[in-house]
Amino acid sequence: MNEKKKSGGALLGAAFLMATSAIGPGFLTQTAKFTGDYGASFGFVILFSIILAAIAQMNIWRVLCVTGLRGQDVANKVLPGLGYLVAFMIVLGGLVFNIGNVGGGALGFNTLLGIPTKVGYVLAGGLAIVVFLLKNAKAAMDTLTKVLGGIMIVVIFIVIIVVQPPVGEALKNTFVPDAGVTNLFPAIITLLGGTVGGYITFAGAHRLIDAGITGEKNLKEINKSSIMGIGIATIVRIFLFLAVLGVVTKYGSEFLKESGNPAADAFLKGAGQIGYRFAGLVLLCAAITSIIGAAYTSVSFLKTFHPAIDKNENWVVIGFIAVSTLIMLILGNPATLLVVAGALNGLILPITLGICLIASQKKSIMGTSYKHPVWLLVLGVLVVILSAYLGINTFVSNLSSLFA
Repeated sequence: MNEKKKSGGALLGAAFLMATSAIGPGFLTQTAKFTGDYGASFGFVILFSIILAAIAQMNIWRVLCVTGLRGQDVANKVLPGLGYLVAFMIVLGGLVFNIGNVGGGALGFNTLLGIPTKVGYVLAGGLAIVVFLLKNAKAAMDTLTKVLGGIMIVVIFIVIIVVQPPVGEALKNTFVPDAGVTNLFPAIITLLGGTVGGYITFAGAHRLIDAGITGEKNLKEINKSSIMGIGIATIVRIFLFLAVLGVVTKYGSEFLKESGNPAADAFLKGAGQIGYRFAGLVLLCAAITSIIGAAYTSVSFLKTFHPAIDKNENWVVIGFIAVSTLIMLILGNPATLLVVAGALNGLILPITLGICLIASQKKSIMGTSYKHPVWLLVLGVLVVILSAYLGINTFVSNLSSLFA
């Protein structure tokens, strides 16, 4: 019974780790900005991107968890040496995004309590480090991501009640968008990368592997945890969309155009000072959980390369967070780094998903009894093609803007 309870806790913990890794400061900014840009039509963007994200995640989690191999090890089995490239891309992206997460944590502290930004950097990094100083760090990580994830959902829901968004209009536009489907594709791909791009989709899968929930016998639980993770991220995305939609419907979206903190400004406009403090709390929760998720997952891509990393995993994670915090303190606002990491992130999903799809067809990797669902394989290939095409376009345009 105790073992079953422990397993259930790890499944839920993996789902929340994945979801809260996705729900970072960038997630909040994206959602608020796109709601201002597209209004109720953003509902369609959420629906379409979540379907694509679920396809990508179910493919990746099945391959990793059935084999019990982490992402870099699966890549090395597909093509020797490929795992090192994948690990390099994910760790680089994870480090740069973690710098941004530390900045988001400082912004959350400032919005919630008026704490100066530089002090906020240290507090945000320090809080995340405390988790990995605990004796049972992984259990603490599971608990904290659940608690902070739950706080975000409740707080945003309270704001929804206050601002009273046009739910009927949002529902109609979710299936028949007024903005036109083709105009929404760039936003769909941006959301796809923000939900399962880079290190994010691996966060939960690697957590399940660490918990020993692997093999075909656990496929039902693995799929359940995978869908639960996407579901939690979706609930937060929908709630935030409705909260901001209620504000822009009432006041227009002009105030969001030049906003440096669109989610907080929307909450301020819709629910006054209490709404603004609520936005700070949501931003802080999002930043802390994302710092934890990015650091844990990035280091999990390194630990199989040398026994010393695996043996001292928690200390390496702490070092990763400390370096992220220090860089943020020194640079202040690493905008160029974030642009490069964002562009790189768009390329990671088609590469890692493509590797997992190839692995799913190799009995030498998956075992002789495993059969990957044909429908999941076909849909996975479509996601690879779509995300690769738009990822390359994003990468080229982002790099061009840097040298313009």
